[in-house]
Amino acid sequence: MPHTWFATISPMRLIDSHCHIDGPEYDHDRAEVIARARLAGVTTMLNVGTGDPHSGAFERAVALAEHHEEIYAAIGVHPHDARLFDDAAEQRLVKLARQSPRVIAWGEIGLDYHYDHSPRETQRAVFRGQLQIARELGLPVVIHSRDADDDTVNIMRDELSGSDRAGVLHCFGGSLSMAREAIALGFYISFAGNLTFKKADELREVACGLPPSRLLVETDCPYLTPVPFRGKRNEPARVVETATFLAELHHKSLAEIAEITTDNFSLLFAV
Repeated sequence: MPHTWFATISPMRLIDSHCHIDGPEYDHDRAEVIARARLAGVTTMLNVGTGDPHSGAFERAVALAEHHEEIYAAIGVHPHDARLFDDAAEQRLVKLARQSPRVIAWGEIGLDYHYDHSPRETQRAVFRGQLQIARELGLPVVIHSRDADDDTVNIMRDELSGSDRAGVLHCFGGSLSMAREAIALGFYISFAGNLTFKKADELREVACGLPPSRLLVETDCPYLTPVPFRGKRNEPARVVETATFLAELHHKSLAEIAEITTDNFSLLFAV
């Protein structure tokens, strides 16, 4: 599929609904990365803080959002780091979320049974607890789920049934039935650069089976660089590639899918 780099600001409005540009991978050229995103028509980026909740990583993510009008922040403890979550971490993150209007989501949180960097029992308990925190704060959640479809959906159903703005399953890689169950709970489904991978036929079938009114696009950069840039560091401007694939799967123009996913983001995150 064709790729596009824009010499002038694109008339399209795209949103990278999940990126990590506060990380060290961008320390040498962060300003240029943000500028390229603007030129590509990326009007908004949700920068998702990750790491040890006691390290200052989340403060760094929020500070980036507070210095750039097109960037918002999400904070929450990733399942890899669930073993580090404690009362002090909870208090620190809740205070940060309450203090900064740039924090518009809690996440990424969830379950990862692929790497198991934290014990599964701990992951489940921390996931459940963070869903409760997000609901108390009135924040939608950003959920990471890998090889844990059933447990993820069951905990979501327990904690978020009836929620007005549940959240998003980011970088979706689960089944069509999981996606549909999540949508029934009020969730959106976000696709990243892996949608463009050569062996991603099953994922593309899932994307085809979902209503555009529940879709988002993201980069998850610096990871999951889309075709034709695989092997290079990913960045928000390349969300255009995923949006192009998604548009073709739904027999729409890139401009149409850009408008739909931008509107979906605004509805979910109230921005």
